[in-house]
Amino acid sequence: MEWSVSDGPGRYKPTLQDRDGSVSVASMTMDGNEAQLPAVSVESEGKPGRAIVTIDGSRRVAHVARSGDTWWVHIDGRAHEVTLHEQGSSSSADEGSLKAPMPGTVLQVLAKVGQRVREGQHLMTLEAMKMEHKVVAPKAGEITKVNYSLGERVDMGSALVEIGD
Repeated sequence: MEWSVSDGPGRYKPTLQDRDGSVSVASMTMDGNEAQLPAVSVESEGKPGRAIVTIDGSRRVAHVARSGDTWWVHIDGRAHEVTLHEQGSSSSADEGSLKAPMPGTVLQVLAKVGQRVREGQHLMTLEAMKMEHKVVAPKAGEITKVNYSLGERVDMGSALVEIGD
């Protein structure tokens, strides 16, 4: 299996170990090269859509949702889109767009068409599952499209903002 993460260009191929209900990453390659990573394990939290992720001994709660081959993982205040790729497929055609990690309501729009943004810049805030989720720029670039306004409802996977070079 190969995976990509929305805020990175590479393809990852993990080797997983399953022990007593916890899955840990034994090793990982990125684009065919061995990747250095911290000790990571994932286990069920016991509630639907939640998992405990342990990174180098530090436990965190993650909220997860799945749509087809895409998983939305919200952890440490950031939402990550993680996509499963068929072996040998090319990269995603959606590169440069930011998608809603789950259904919700737009609370704040900070991005404007034509605006230059830096990687990690706060672009929009969504309310979902009684929590506020910051949508941040995965890369530096220019805002080419803002698809939603304050108060609008969005579906999971909806393209919120598009960024060009």
